[in-house]
Amino acid sequence: MSFRKKLVKLIERQEELSSLLAAPMVDTSEFAKLSKEYSDLLPVTDAINLLFQAENQLKDAEEILGDSSMDREFRDLAQIEVLDLKEKIPTLEHDLKVQLLPKDMDDERNAILEVRAGTGGEEASLFATDLFRMYQRYAAVKGWKVEILSISETGLGGLKEASMTIMGKGVFARLKYESGVHRVQRVPETEASGRIHTSAATVAVLPEVEEFDIQIEEKDLQIDVYRASGAGGQHVNTTDSAVRITHIPTGVVVCQQDERSQHKNKAKAMKILRARIYEAERQKKEAERAADRKSQIGSGDRSERIRTYNFPQGRVTDHRVNLTLYKIAMIMEGESLDEVIDVLIAEDQAAKLSDSGLED
Repeated sequence: MSFRKKLVKLIERQEELSSLLAAPMVDTSEFAKLSKEYSDLLPVTDAINLLFQAENQLKDAEEILGDSSMDREFRDLAQIEVLDLKEKIPTLEHDLKVQLLPKDMDDERNAILEVRAGTGGEEASLFATDLFRMYQRYAAVKGWKVEILSISETGLGGLKEASMTIMGKGVFARLKYESGVHRVQRVPETEASGRIHTSAATVAVLPEVEEFDIQIEEKDLQIDVYRASGAGGQHVNTTDSAVRITHIPTGVVVCQQDERSQHKNKAKAMKILRARIYEAERQKKEAERAADRKSQIGSGDRSERIRTYNFPQGRVTDHRVNLTLYKIAMIMEGESLDEVIDVLIAEDQAAKLSDSGLED
């Protein structure tokens, strides 16, 4: 089926759904199913109608332009409209094709974001702290809510690892591109000679899932409880409130000790466990779907070095799209992180469009 015929079929399907929904219906589940299909289709058909309208306007303007009996003033206006529409139509068509791409069903979910210090000793831990704060500030810029799940500190201002839930509209859709190894190049405060050090931290972004999204059998869990302790012996609990949960089939282990209640620690640990198991399965399916693709933007591979933050030069480079921005301070404040993410999304969409056959 040609692209144009597909667009007409979608318009016809929307009209059919509208008629079905307007008719008396007893089956509430069928009504809910049709309502969802209609609401999902509506933005697409709106985009199709905008494209068709612009194409009809172009046809009318070209007819006026080619009619020598028309007044000069009308033809001049038609010329302006033709130029405007010829610039506008490819954008409308591209936006429509993006809407026609298969949707990632997890895009609208909240996200669990984890940061871990990598190679580089204490400097890596300090960088992990900076990244964690960057995402907190970015969430604030976007108007998202943040709930800290766990924080493990080094005692010197750095983080061994930390995790948080970020809640809002389309959180995972934007943050999923952040998974991978982030590298920093800067002069540590303790470096007297001014030598630049390189260290790294790992970021993992997981879609938050509910209990009904993934079934975990109780028999597949090994739950251990122990006494929590903080850095330097501080915040030591006098009860066995810390929880370690091991999912035996996959070997995924989650530890949680930030809450004083064993029940709350278990609930948080299960939340992270579900997300990690779900994400592992999601990535497996994504890898199978994209096996023939040359590159995967936002593949979520945590071993992949995705970005370098060079403080002496004030630049941030994303290696997946060869993008360099000389505004490191604004990115670390979360203010300009969208400039990186927008490029990653555009590149990912371009790759998917190429694979989909929608592009001419």
